[in-house]
Amino acid sequence: MKNAALTLLCLTALATQAHASSPDAWAAYDKTVLVSCTKASGLKNAKPVGNAAQFDDRVGYSALLLQGQYPQKHMKGAQGTELCLYNKKSKTAYVTEWDSIRPAVQAQ
Repeated sequence: MKNAALTLLCLTALATQAHASSPDAWAAYDKTVLVSCTKASGLKNAKPVGNAAQFDDRVGYSALLLQGQYPQKHMKGAQGTELCLYNKKSKTAYVTEWDSIRPAVQAQ
C-alpha cells in the first residue's frame, strides 16, 4: 500500500509540472502569425482563410492560407490566394502564390 501511495504522490507531482499553453498564449501566437503573413504577402487586403494549421514542433512551421487582390494594374484587382509558412524558430513568414487551391469556375 505504501508503494501505491508513493507512486500516486510522484505521479501527481509530475503532472503538475506539465505546462500547457493558455488560450491567451495561443491567441497571441495566432495574431503574430497573421500579422507576419499579412506583411509578407504581396496581396492587397489580404485576409486569412480559416485558421492557421499548427504543425508539430519537430516541423517548426505553421501554415496559413490568405486571400486578397493582386496589386498589379494588369491584374485589374483579380482575387489571389497565397500560402504562408511561418517559421516558429526564426519568426519569419514565407509566402507563395497558390491560386491552384481554388476550384476552377465552370462555364454554363
